[in-house]
Amino acid sequence: MRSKRLYSPLDRLLIQADTALRTLTPFSGAPTRSSPAIPLKDAELSDEERRHAAGLMRINHTGEVCAQALYQGQALTAKLPEVREEMEKAADEEIDHLAWCEQRIRALGERPSLLNPLFYGLSFGIGAGAGLISDRLSLGFVAATEDQVCRHLDEHLDKLPAADAKSRAVLEQMRSDEEQHAEHALAAGGWRFPAPVKYGMSLVSKVMTKTTYRI
Repeated sequence: MRSKRLYSPLDRLLIQADTALRTLTPFSGAPTRSSPAIPLKDAELSDEERRHAAGLMRINHTGEVCAQALYQGQALTAKLPEVREEMEKAADEEIDHLAWCEQRIRALGERPSLLNPLFYGLSFGIGAGAGLISDRLSLGFVAATEDQVCRHLDEHLDKLPAADAKSRAVLEQMRSDEEQHAEHALAAGGWRFPAPVKYGMSLVSKVMTKTTYRI
């Protein structure tokens, strides 16, 4: 969690650069909570099941990369200090998810997506743009994004190999956290996006899920 000191614009740019490097560099994010997968025993998975589980976890890892970038972009341009603090707090909590997903991907013998830098840059730009327009729009975008993430997690929980309890434990905890992020964003004054906007967001997210499953 960041301290309450006041940062200059240059300080904030340097923080954003450092966060981007830590997000995109393997094993650089230090979680504040241990992975829910740690206490569970490894399951016997076939090669096909292992690759499928790794592909799903790779999608979720890239989703967390996008969330981190979105929050950082919004924090950079947020007009109200309390909104900036809300974004920074959410970004800090997403570091746990990043680390858990990467740990699980590596344990399954795979690597994170090679497209993460591209999706980070795009998400950062979207977040910064939303923050420039309106804090309420920015918070509403967070809530809508987290709703979309929860739907993806529900789908992945259904698609995971039945024996992969470790990945399942990670996704279940992530879903609980993401649901809270959405509720906090709305409680802080975020707009509730209409269904057509959410549908458009879901179409964009499908590009990410289709490409990062294998790449």
